[in-house]
Amino acid sequence: MRKMKAYATFDEYLEAQSPKNQEIIRALRKFVRRIEPKLSEAVKWGNGCWIDSNGPVAYVYSDTAYVQFGFFNGSSLRDPKGLLEGKGQYVRHIKVHNRSAIDEQAFAALLRQTARPR
Repeated sequence: MRKMKAYATFDEYLEAQSPKNQEIIRALRKFVRRIEPKLSEAVKWGNGCWIDSNGPVAYVYSDTAYVQFGFFNGSSLRDPKGLLEGKGQYVRHIKVHNRSAIDEQAFAALLRQTARPR
């Protein structure tokens, strides 16, 4: 079993990713700060996460070909554009292949839903 890499901070996690994924993650980071500024950054389960007082809200996972922008309660979100992928009981994600693929209006609608008090 492969050991999960540990990062002390979101910045440390970010710097360990490929240059292409760093660009995407930086754009998502800026986006999250603008849309939900009360969320805190953390590293959970080896991935960059945004959390609130109730726990993890959203995350980024860096794959070789894309970055997942995920939502911990994604299965309960309204997703009229059908962007969310995944079959887990709770978590859903969007595969972001480049910075220009960030649909700010649709991503903001999802992030606002998941960041509401639960």
